[in-house]
Amino acid sequence: MAHRKVTYRLYPTPRQIEALERQRWVHCLLWNTALDERRRAWQEDRVSLSFSDQCKALTGWRAQSSLLRSVNAQSEQVTLKRLGLAFQHFFRRVKRGETPGFPRFKPLHRFKGWGYKTHGDGWRLLSGPGMKHGKLRLSGVGEMRIRGKARTVGEPKTCEIMHRRGKWYASVTVECEPERQGGKRIGGLDWGLETFATIASSEGVERIENPRHLQSSLEQIRTVQKRISRKEEAAKQASGKLKGFPISKRLRKEYALLGRLHEKVANQRRDFLHQTSARLIATFAVLGLEALNIRRMTAKGGSYKRGLNRSILDAAGGMLHQMLGYKAEEAGALAMEADPRRLKPSQRCHRCGRLEKKPLSQRWHDCPCGASCSRDENAARVLMAWVMEQIGGREPAEAWREVRPASPLGEPALP
Repeated sequence: MAHRKVTYRLYPTPRQIEALERQRWVHCLLWNTALDERRRAWQEDRVSLSFSDQCKALTGWRAQSSLLRSVNAQSEQVTLKRLGLAFQHFFRRVKRGETPGFPRFKPLHRFKGWGYKTHGDGWRLLSGPGMKHGKLRLSGVGEMRIRGKARTVGEPKTCEIMHRRGKWYASVTVECEPERQGGKRIGGLDWGLETFATIASSEGVERIENPRHLQSSLEQIRTVQKRISRKEEAAKQASGKLKGFPISKRLRKEYALLGRLHEKVANQRRDFLHQTSARLIATFAVLGLEALNIRRMTAKGGSYKRGLNRSILDAAGGMLHQMLGYKAEEAGALAMEADPRRLKPSQRCHRCGRLEKKPLSQRWHDCPCGASCSRDENAARVLMAWVMEQIGGREPAEAWREVRPASPLGEPALP
């Protein structure tokens, strides 16, 4: 059984919106109170409070506060659990010598929502056939109309209520057995910026152009950001405050417009990646990829590399590999990542295996053996050859039988 998330758009009534906003405010207050309690316990007594300690304290807090009693107890435990995870990640980063990022107090506009642990305790999904549309019942709010559809029907487990740019959403975790139709070909994929993806297979080379979603909206985003900067500077001068200055209605509208522009770009990017990854998995049984470290690729460079870093993040290679990974698992296919420090697909010749260091500006591969093609095509062909070596020249179904030996010999191996 696997877990998949389904996001539904909520359509609450004005009275239900008030109830949702009130619950969000209570959870935000609980987060800040629990964070203050952890800081105080360490500063005064050198005691590090844990999630279980604060869950025990929550029982006493609820007995004294009618405000906390008005909200589902399990959802409040989820908020405390999120705070506990924030501290765990903080300590992990400290041990690794990374930027710590100590958990901070959150104003209401930065608090995105809350969650529920168990279906039936504080929330219940009343969806239609195929988990399409329907209603969502929340404790203290009532039943709300929802729109959305699950790709694979399953059993609802947990729920997160989210508020984004004036709209309400419910992200439901579903326990299911996802299935997807896989392909039969073997290939290698090289991700890039000039061309989004170059795919090499025995049938030839295919290229997917980079849609550059951010680039098409960048000028409009910059215009809005300039207006925001001017309005913020005027508000600072009028109030004499660098922080906490009053925000006018016009400035709030500019913030909302900027958020909608970024949301549009994110939706376009996500839709493109879903369609592309689904098509690739429907075509290939085994696909070789080059392992990416996006954080390292965009870590340095300063202002002169700003445009390149923006393009790398806009192309979202890490998200593409993540989607290919779990969709390949659903289809019983393989999405295999090669270590670029060992394989060096951009420097190795796909025909003779000769290594030659190339600068990033060199976009064409020429080898004394006679191989001549684009740099991306060469890398894709090297990855395809690596995949063939990994599966030992056998059919993907035969390679799968070593992992799934119960598959009959006369039938294709199943995931």
